[in-house]
Amino acid sequence: MRIAVTGSIATDNLMTFHGRFAEQILADKLDKISLSFLVDDLEIRRGGVAANIAFGLGCLGLRPLLVGSVGPDFADYRRWLDEHGVDTSAVRESAVHQTARFVCTTDEDLNQIASFYPGAMSEDSSIDLSSLAGVADLVVIGAGDPVAMPSLTNQCRALSIPFVADTSQQLASLEGEQIRELVADAAYLFSNEYEASLTERKTGWSDTEVTAQVGVRVTTLGADGARVDRRGESPVLVGPVKDVTPVEPTGAGDAFRSGFLAAVAWGLSLERAAQLGNLMAVQVLETTGTQEYKLIPAELVARCHVSYGQAAADDIAAHLS
Repeated sequence: MRIAVTGSIATDNLMTFHGRFAEQILADKLDKISLSFLVDDLEIRRGGVAANIAFGLGCLGLRPLLVGSVGPDFADYRRWLDEHGVDTSAVRESAVHQTARFVCTTDEDLNQIASFYPGAMSEDSSIDLSSLAGVADLVVIGAGDPVAMPSLTNQCRALSIPFVADTSQQLASLEGEQIRELVADAAYLFSNEYEASLTERKTGWSDTEVTAQVGVRVTTLGADGARVDRRGESPVLVGPVKDVTPVEPTGAGDAFRSGFLAAVAWGLSLERAAQLGNLMAVQVLETTGTQEYKLIPAELVARCHVSYGQAAADDIAAHLS
């Protein structure tokens, strides 16, 4: 199975201010605020929903096709993804914008002042998926430019390419009709527990009605594992991975999606897909950074055995090199 992944491609610039914003901000001068914080460190991390999902799929040997827009500053990031099994040939370079960027400063109280520059991502609405007809077996419509998401979804419908609906980070900014357009007819719908409830409230659809709109509905449940629903069938409930040492959760949901979709591509059951999704999510959860984990097949299989049994470990091991 060839999987194409669309959505945000971004870099995160993360800085730490060893002080407190509250001590520097004057309440009676907020209308004339002008501040600069001397930070002690800077971490530049690779990120973006589409890039994170593609990275995980690449680490699992799927060779996904990443589709999106970046700036001329993307060269090192492209090299990194290529080295980790991602096909970046469909990533287009903007002539006028830099790659999307999140810039954030965190103080000692974990308060944050941040900015997000969409940059080249704002050009994703001009992407043409016609070249994927007969090439891609599944297209992930990940969270990205809110104008591009419905355009890409409708192109998949017109081209008869099965697609994944993954509204995630954009769900809060979307209206009910927009969400219905993105979800209806999806082969797979991914969300966490909160996003699942928000989808129902905004669309006006019940839990059963949302499930009826899609082929497979996947809901991550955090420390409780994951749930997979299909219309007219009993839900598949998969418990969490055992003995997890959480460090930082950012990107864990993207990694779950990569594990789940890899198992689907291998022809494994939905139960195995959710199990591999959980195992991949833990790779990120126990690491700082969304693409900083190193996937070691033997360790993943051993962990699968402890959490889900020998049969699950054997099924997944058969597809890992």
